[in-house]
Amino acid sequence: MQFIRNLLGKGKTSTPPASPPPPPVAVSTQPRLEVGWVTDVGEVRRHNEDTALIVTAAYGSDAVEPAFGIFVMADGMGGQKGGEVASSLAARIVAHHVIRQFYLLTLISREHDANQPPLNEVLVDAVQAANSAVADQVPGGGTTMTCALVLGPRAYIAHVGDSRAYVVTVEGLDQITHDHSLVDRLVELGQLTRDEAAVHPHKNVLYRAVGQSGVLEVDTYVRTIPSGGQLLLCSDGLWGMVSEAEIANIVLTSSSLQAACESLVAAANQAGGCDNITAILVEPPLS
Repeated sequence: MQFIRNLLGKGKTSTPPASPPPPPVAVSTQPRLEVGWVTDVGEVRRHNEDTALIVTAAYGSDAVEPAFGIFVMADGMGGQKGGEVASSLAARIVAHHVIRQFYLLTLISREHDANQPPLNEVLVDAVQAANSAVADQVPGGGTTMTCALVLGPRAYIAHVGDSRAYVVTVEGLDQITHDHSLVDRLVELGQLTRDEAAVHPHKNVLYRAVGQSGVLEVDTYVRTIPSGGQLLLCSDGLWGMVSEAEIANIVLTSSSLQAACESLVAAANQAGGCDNITAILVEPPLS
């Protein structure tokens, strides 16, 4: 009878041996860029003429490659939506040019070799291409342009206009770029103080912008972002409304880069939000 019960599965049962634990899942240690960004119409304008474009790449393999990203901040001008068309067009052309002339080539060669142009030259050519396209396709329109190609802790920056790039550290903000505005030029010449420039009626007038005819002069910079520091790209809708001390405090005390960008935009809006507001924050992996 017990034999029959065993056949029917009704006899004594035994616990099967425990299965071995699954093997641990391999976790990639490939360095990555931490990024946050927000663009906002503000409290006064009816539409947003700012454009933020962010492209990052992660390459998982045994070979450690530097983290890569291209970050573009463009603040359009021109009215009748010409500004937003100009900023969007310029940002897309710059990103396309940099990816094609630099990143796609390094995917094959694994490094930037001597036969390729210097990175600053790649960025300048990209901005010149954007300038020609805006001049041809958006008559009367224009845009600022502050873009950064980030490789590990190194940032290669091209700049035109009065959007800005900063490095943020525990010591505060360090402005990298130089404004191409009328009032900033007057400050350089000693004809205005910084306080007078901040309230000058022509403080938003630029003498250099993407979309002008002819060859455009482009400023370039190379900066190493210190360990634990961040690169900030922003439009004048942020730096014109929020003090540098407050910007630094928000970035340093926020729980993440995305939270910091959201708080920066909120602070600019609380101060009046007189213009479109864009903030892009980038932090390289810890070295």
